[in-house]
Amino acid sequence: MTSPLIYRPLNLARWIIWTLFALILLLAPQLFSQGASLSILSQIATIMIFGLSYNMLLGQGGMLSFGHAVYSGLGAFCAMHAMNLASDGAWPVPLVLIPLVGGVAGMGFGMLFGYVTTKKSGTTFSMITLGMVELVFACSLMFPAFFGGEGGVIGNRVYGKPFLGVNFGPQIQVYYLIALWLFVSTIAMYAFTQTPLGRILNAVRDNPERLEFIGYDAQWVRYLTLILSAFFAGIAGGLSAINFEIVTAENVSALRSGSVLLFTFIGGSGFFFGPMIGAIMGVFLTVVVSEWTHAWQLYLGGFFILIVMTAPGGIASLIMLNLRLIKYGKFSRIWPDLIAVSVLGLLCLTGLVIAIEMLYKLTLDSIVSTQMRLFGLNIDAAAPSGWYVAVTFLAIGGFGFHHARRAFSSSWRLAEMEIEEQMRRES
Repeated sequence: MTSPLIYRPLNLARWIIWTLFALILLLAPQLFSQGASLSILSQIATIMIFGLSYNMLLGQGGMLSFGHAVYSGLGAFCAMHAMNLASDGAWPVPLVLIPLVGGVAGMGFGMLFGYVTTKKSGTTFSMITLGMVELVFACSLMFPAFFGGEGGVIGNRVYGKPFLGVNFGPQIQVYYLIALWLFVSTIAMYAFTQTPLGRILNAVRDNPERLEFIGYDAQWVRYLTLILSAFFAGIAGGLSAINFEIVTAENVSALRSGSVLLFTFIGGSGFFFGPMIGAIMGVFLTVVVSEWTHAWQLYLGGFFILIVMTAPGGIASLIMLNLRLIKYGKFSRIWPDLIAVSVLGLLCLTGLVIAIEMLYKLTLDSIVSTQMRLFGLNIDAAAPSGWYVAVTFLAIGGFGFHHARRAFSSSWRLAEMEIEEQMRRES
């Protein structure tokens, strides 16, 4: 059945989505203008490009890489050196093109390292990329002239004459530069999925043996894709260099590679927009939540486990499943149970957070004080009242969630069965 928003050759739905995406990028600083919001938005946009580039390997090609930070990190170092040369007047490159320098550098290193790593697939490919990132990280301390040693390489993004009053000193100007590159890169990476190479890459992921039978070289397809992926990762690295004005060895570490893997999986590697959702959640958990609590890594790990157990397709899969129910008019069947599950789950989560925060307070800060402020309330971690509240919330929320989940699962299965029956009748 053809969508009413698709008119050949014009796909109206696609134009609406891209227009909304551009409007969100334009209006985001107006909606989030408090404190460090602009810096956080800039980080989210940069990680979105990084995550989308990584998903070209994982989601579209089935290549689980543990070393993707090599391309973004090395691209960031090259971009920083280019920015310093331009600042000294030795290289006339405007700041708006510095991310392109990072992208070209990432592509170059992708051609170098990818030729080796893509000769194998599956677990072997993953292990080679892990060894590669450790090798590059070790080299970052061996070649201080390029990597800057332990202190890294610093630069100044404000150089040259301002153009129409824009010198990229204020964070708002940097954000819009990153947003522009995000928009262009996202379009380019989506266009890649529609190309013959992008389609063949899906076949490499699903059935490489059969692809070989029809005359395609799976290793060559993986190699070309990694080069393109490294190019966009390098762009993300260049934007990161502009945003922070410093690049260190951490940019080429396994920790950075693991982070993008984590964020991409949380968002949903099976969907093009999944890494974008993962970038938002990842920055929120690692940057925003880390400012509130010492237990942010515990929350990040717990959230990841929850996603793996309940929604292996990531947050994007949950969104698409609910949109499917809305499309077929079945959402009204599940929303009462969905609200009940959400409220009771939130109650259980509140009790868990109270218990964790009090435990951390007693463990780390009890010498200074046992008083803490949580959810707008003053709580004494050493007093039994706080623990009573936490246990009560956990007991009521957990017991209620257990029973509400059964009702929700039943209504969900019934709605899905009705949708499947309706689809069979329409076909």
